[in-house]
This record gives sequence, structure tokens and C-alpha cells, in this order.
Amino acid sequence: MLSTIGYEGAALADFIKTLEVAGIEIVFDIRDRAQSRRPGFSKSALSEALAQAGITYLHFRELGDPKEGREAARAGNIELFHRTFSGVLKTPGAQAALDAIALASESKSTCLLCYERDHRNCHRKLVSDSIERQTGLKARHLGVRHFEQAA
Repeated sequence: MLSTIGYEGAALADFIKTLEVAGIEIVFDIRDRAQSRRPGFSKSALSEALAQAGITYLHFRELGDPKEGREAARAGNIELFHRTFSGVLKTPGAQAALDAIALASESKSTCLLCYERDHRNCHRKLVSDSIERQTGLKARHLGVRHFEQAA
């Protein structure tokens, strides 16, 4: 099973609980740079927190949206964003990463991770579309849920 998730506005505990409830086994971080201003969402801290929850973390920078694509998306230039990221998807590194995710998604519950909460405004939608075409799997797009934290 293939899912996607964005952590925009989310607390780390809610993010992890959402993944657990969804039964996610592997998170594929497809950010160009696995850094974040949000506490707990940079590569090392996130990898550690996910491991504690029994979830595997893998970073595929090859599927990250380059700076030009991110700037185009922020500026609302969707055509340039799509053109830029379509070029990324054609690279050998991106193709290998797509193949690895597709293979894992056939037997494990996997999830593509990026920042934007709404998958329609994120390059992970283009990645999930590509994997859907390759495998026939239908991606589900998770939204981080808010869970009451035990005191």
C-alpha cells in the first residue's frame, strides 16, 4: 500500500500517531533537503523518532523538488513547477528511487513524506502518480490528525 503525508503545521507526536494508526511500515522522505525548522522533522531526529515507533525511515533525495521547482510552486507558476519536477523524474537516480518505492509498496505499507499538508500542492503527488502508473496501486493521502495527548 502506498500513502503520502505532509507534516505542515503538525506536532511530531500527532504525525507519528497518524502513521501508526494508518499502519505505515516505511516512510520515504522525498524532500530535497531533509531539514526542517519544525522540531523533530529534520532527518536524524525524525529517523530516530520513527525507529522508536517501529517505522523504517529512508531518505530519497533523488526525488526531492529542486530549488527552482520549489520557488516556482511558491510563486504559483505551476507550469514551471511541473516542467522542473518532470525533468527530475526522468533522471536515472529518480527512476531507481521510484523502482525501489514501487517494489516496497507491493508488500509493505509505505508512505511518501514531504512538507505541504495538501498533497495537491506538493511534488509528492507527482511521485505518487508515477508510482500508481507503474504499479497499479492507488495512493491514499493522509492528513496528520490531532490526537489528545495523555497528561
